[in-house]
Amino acid sequence: GRFDLSDIPPAPRGMPQIEVSFDIDANGILNVSAQDKATGKEQSIVIKASSGLSDEEIEKMVKDAEANAESDQKFEELVQARNTADGLAHAARKTLDEAGDKATDEEKESIEAAIKAVEEAVAGDDKEAIDAAAATLSEASAGLAQKMYAEQAQQAEGAAAEETADSDSGEDVVDAEFEEVDDTEGK
Repeated sequence: GRFDLSDIPPAPRGMPQIEVSFDIDANGILNVSAQDKATGKEQSIVIKASSGLSDEEIEKMVKDAEANAESDQKFEELVQARNTADGLAHAARKTLDEAGDKATDEEKESIEAAIKAVEEAVAGDDKEAIDAAAATLSEASAGLAQKMYAEQAQQAEGAAAEETADSDSGEDVVDAEFEEVDDTEGK
């Protein structure tokens, strides 16, 4: 079967969060549902076998699943590593674009080389190579990210200090003491 989760507003890569669930019941009926977290839009489909499975067929499928569990786990880890590395490369490229002239030529070259290494590693099937390239990219881009963060914090601090100086200059502040009186005692 096929279904489309439509009417999702356009968003930049990595922003939409879609939860997909697969449920197989004892009768071999597959329920697939997908929900967009932002809009709450949900779509689902039920897939039923056109003919029932015999006990032998079910037993064979279970044994096949158990036999392939390790390779499936390795494949899942490879896919996770690829997705993580690809997201890291995208974020590093975005940070590099935002940095503009704030990044030194050495930082730019280092990050761009690390991004290229990640892209080459992601094209292959070696999880360790992907993880190593992602770690190298993370190290290469960390310095620039720290520098940009410190600069933004400094700008925010300067703006806050300026705002405080402006607010103090035009106001007269009076310190006063007060005592709370309970009027209900005498009545």
